[in-house]
Amino acid sequence: MGKRRRAAERKGVGGVRNTKVHPGVLGGAAAVVVVGVGAAAFALSGGAGSDGDGSSVDEKQVATGPPTAAEVRTTARAFLTAWAKGDVARAAALTDDRAAALTSLTSYRKDGHLTKPRLTPGRRAGATVPFKAAATVSYEGKTKPLSYASELTVVRRKSDGRTLVGWQPSVLHPELKRGDRLVTGEAGDPPIKAVDRDGGALTAAKYPSLGTVLDGLREKYGKKAGGKAGVELRVVRADGAKKSASDNAGGASAKKDDAKALPDKTLLTLSPGTPGTLKTTFSGSLQAAAERETAKRQRASVVVVKPSTGEILAAANSNPGGFNTAFQGSIAPGSTMKVITSSLLLEKKLAGVDKKHPCPKYVTYGGWKFQNDDKFEIKGGTFRASFARSCNTAFISQAEKLENDSLTKQAQEVFGLGRDNWSIGVSSFDGAVPVQSDAQMAASLIGQGGVRMNPLNMASVAATVKSGKFRQPYLVSPDVDDRELATASRDLSGSTAASLRELMHYTAVAGTAVEPMSGLGSDMGAKTGSAEVDGQKKPNGWFTAYRGDLASAAVVQEGGHGGDSAGPVVRAMLLAGG
Repeated sequence: MGKRRRAAERKGVGGVRNTKVHPGVLGGAAAVVVVGVGAAAFALSGGAGSDGDGSSVDEKQVATGPPTAAEVRTTARAFLTAWAKGDVARAAALTDDRAAALTSLTSYRKDGHLTKPRLTPGRRAGATVPFKAAATVSYEGKTKPLSYASELTVVRRKSDGRTLVGWQPSVLHPELKRGDRLVTGEAGDPPIKAVDRDGGALTAAKYPSLGTVLDGLREKYGKKAGGKAGVELRVVRADGAKKSASDNAGGASAKKDDAKALPDKTLLTLSPGTPGTLKTTFSGSLQAAAERETAKRQRASVVVVKPSTGEILAAANSNPGGFNTAFQGSIAPGSTMKVITSSLLLEKKLAGVDKKHPCPKYVTYGGWKFQNDDKFEIKGGTFRASFARSCNTAFISQAEKLENDSLTKQAQEVFGLGRDNWSIGVSSFDGAVPVQSDAQMAASLIGQGGVRMNPLNMASVAATVKSGKFRQPYLVSPDVDDRELATASRDLSGSTAASLRELMHYTAVAGTAVEPMSGLGSDMGAKTGSAEVDGQKKPNGWFTAYRGDLASAAVVQEGGHGGDSAGPVVRAMLLAGG
């Protein structure tokens, strides 16, 4: 043991006690060194050990616990140096998933045509090391620089205590997910010039929330729009990432008709193609209003549709570069679900607008005790009063008179939800109202349990109430590609539709939606909602409403009461639409 240990100490292997490190090289405020091909400034202080993973292990004792600062510096430096020099085998060996890392690092150079990477580390934060990457993209005589920021995290392998880079594809580029590749070449999909309903150009620069939407439209309609592909560096998504968002939410199969949930993304254009023009249903003025309203808030999403046609007029999210919650979210809708539940109770004669209806403080079903917000009750009240005040127990009390699949059938057959067959032009989640029993079935009546929706779904619900008929929302006309839009097997009856409009209107003028709907005229109605989520201090706030030939829904996650958080967003949209 003695000779081997002394040899390791002389080599400066990154072990638990004996690592030699130059201070300030990585992770400190003075970290300004650059890794590049032949860049001596990032030479290792002693280098990685002979086993090639930047760490050593005491033969008698396996190191445990989080990596030390010295181990983080040494392991990160070894990995970045190997990557920069093009030694992909060594770089992969410095990760905790050698096979996956080797595949990605090889593809980075071979498929991405990225050469001469220079890697500049920033300030270390615990075991995480951010760095800036700069490389050259070269393809058939065309060359352009590419710069971006990424990060790596050093982990300790339990089996032997060695410190390694925790492998994630995002280490190579932050846009990469498992199985994705960077590919430079002729783009598979020609570019498009997407325009709004009035012919105005739609760009991610002008409307940030449309970035992923425009990527999806290009993927689905690029060839149909008649454009010519250029040469680009793109993120090409793995097959697993091409599944519909609803695949993640409820196990349904991916739709063949729509763009995939994560479309390929262009990172750099070496030579531009010729775009084809694609007309959408978006309204430039409403989209601008949606962008403004969501930008004012954290975790807000909103959608506007036209009840008479189903056209999507606007969609926006507070985090425009992130997940498209407006179209693909899968969130409990809370009391906005009571619109669908009310249609069921009205049809089954279990409720009438001005009939007496119980609203006690508590009601027990399936072993669960349900209560109203602030434990209020309405003595001798009507269903109108219970709907307007969003009385939970008024709906839970009817659970025993319903079948387990009653709400599921109502959502599917009347409101077109939960069948995974919408084809709006890009990927969307079409809502989920699973068949449940006992307490979970009761909870679903008030938008909890297993019920999942997004603003697109709930805007469609308000639109269906307004028009009396489900019309599948869409943002590209089916005439463009002859696709078939989803339909509902039956319409709301005239009396049920009229009763729902009366209930929503009363809520807007005398119930929980008064403030957001004040002054919006007589042809309007609304429903508020709040959905409790485990681990959140505040519930998600929901609001859905219609006014004239506009219907809108919004959610503000962790926003609290829907009337206070999501209500003002919807109000702004209804006002912007005239």
